[in-house]
Amino acid sequence: MNQNEILAECNKIFIDQLDNPSIVLKRETTAADIDEWDSLNHIQIIVAIEKRFKIRFTSSEIQNFKSVGDMCDAIAKKVTA
Repeated sequence: MNQNEILAECNKIFIDQLDNPSIVLKRETTAADIDEWDSLNHIQIIVAIEKRFKIRFTSSEIQNFKSVGDMCDAIAKKVTA
């Protein structure tokens, strides 16, 4: 699975979890860019991503996510490992 496919899947998850069909993620997207992306929704997004990709993030990895790109990079490492 390449970065574009991962980003597309994450976009679907964000739309579903945040109930906002107008979301279009870019690698540079941060929580500050999406009104609905608060700390509670962040947890739900992470759980949904883990389920979709059948992976688990460590708390350290989650804390280091500064953007959607960081999240996609971490997913890519786990799904190709």
